[in-house]
Amino acid sequence: MSTSSTPASGRRLRLNVGHDSWDLIWSHVHRVLVVNLGMAVTNLPLLLALAAEHQPWRYPVFFGLLSLGAGPSLAAVFAYLRRTADDERAPVADLFRGYRRLFTRALLGWTPFVLLIAVAATDLAALWGSALGSALAPLLSVVILLALSSGVVAMAGLAEDPAVTRRTLLAACYASVRRWPLALLNLGLLGVSLALVNQAPLLGLAVVPGCALFVVWRDCGAMLESVPGGGAQRGGKKIILSRP
Repeated sequence: MSTSSTPASGRRLRLNVGHDSWDLIWSHVHRVLVVNLGMAVTNLPLLLALAAEHQPWRYPVFFGLLSLGAGPSLAAVFAYLRRTADDERAPVADLFRGYRRLFTRALLGWTPFVLLIAVAATDLAALWGSALGSALAPLLSVVILLALSSGVVAMAGLAEDPAVTRRTLLAACYASVRRWPLALLNLGLLGVSLALVNQAPLLGLAVVPGCALFVVWRDCGAMLESVPGGGAQRGGKKIILSRP
C-alpha cells in the first residue's frame, strides 16, 4: 500500500521570515552599502595612496595631509546615519549632500586633533629608545589615543548640529576621558576594520566600515549624552544622537 506522505526526515526546512523582518534586514544592508560607498568615494585619494605605498609611515607629511579628509567623511557618515533614524532607506545622495554641507566645519574641527596626533607621534618616534622616551612613551601614547577618540566623537557631535563647534570639541575631549571604555571600544573597532580592509580591500570595503561605524556612531551618542552640555541644543531642547 503506497502512501503520499513524505517522511519527516525528507522534509525541507523553510525559512519563515515575515515581511517586517525582511524589510528590516534589507534596510540595514542598504544603510551599510551606502556608508561603505560614501567612505570609499570621499577617501579615494587616501585609499589609492595606501594601495600604492605599503609603508606609509615613511611619508608622514603626505599621508598626514591625506588623512585630513577622514574627518569630513566621518561627519557625513554620522549625519547620514542620523538621517536613517527617520528614514531607514535614505538615498545615497543624502550622504554626499551632508559631506558638502559639513566639509568646512568638519575639516576645521578635525585638523587640531590630527596635528596633536602628528606632534605626539613625532615626539614618540624621536625619543624612542632613549631614557626620556621610555618615561614619556606612556603619556604620548595616551595623548594619541585621546586625540583620535576625541576627533571621532567631535565629528559625531558636529554631524548632529553644525552650529556647535568649540563646545563640541571640548565636550568630545571630556567625553572620551569620562567614558573611556566606550572610547577604547570605538578605537578597537576602527583598528580591526582598518586591518580587515588592508588584508582584503574589496571585501573589507564592501562589508566592514558600515557595520563598524554604526556601532561607533551609537557609542559616540552615548558618550556625549553623559557630558553636561555635550548634546546638541536646538530651541532649548536637547537632541539625542543615538535614537533607537
